Amino acid sequence: MTSFVYHARAPFDPAKLHAALNGPLPGTIRAKGHFWIATRPDWAIEFSLAGAISSITPLGRWWSSLPEDRMPTHPEVQAEIARNWVEPWGDRRQEIVFIGVGLDQEAISATLNAALMDCTDFTPEAWTTLADPFPSWGAS
Repeated sequence: MTSFVYHARAPFDPAKLHAALNGPLPGTIRAKGHFWIATRPDWAIEFSLAGAISSITPLGRWWSSLPEDRMPTHPEVQAEIARNWVEPWGDRRQEIVFIGVGLDQEAISATLNAALMDCTDFTPEAWTTLADPFPSWGAS
């Protein structure tokens, strides 16, 4: 049994990520973590996989999507937010743990990397028109 954590900062293209999460994840028995997609930049989304059962669930909003006056003022919480903050995305990030037998970390990472948005032309406004096969929830 082995594991690894996939990390990235750029948003996922929703259609490419949907295909990746519904495709082969070689050696994966369990996976869990959070991610963000370009069409819903305010939402932290949870991915959970156990055997053949998977789910995608909205967790809530990223701190970076909140107005300044709604940010926590407790120093420990502010320190935790700062620890995960990287411009230009704030606290938005891809962080998914994969656990399995014979995990192919290289293949899984390559599949997920191919689903990331190309951010050389940083145009979040254009991202809102991307195909998004994930279920609807809440207001964006």
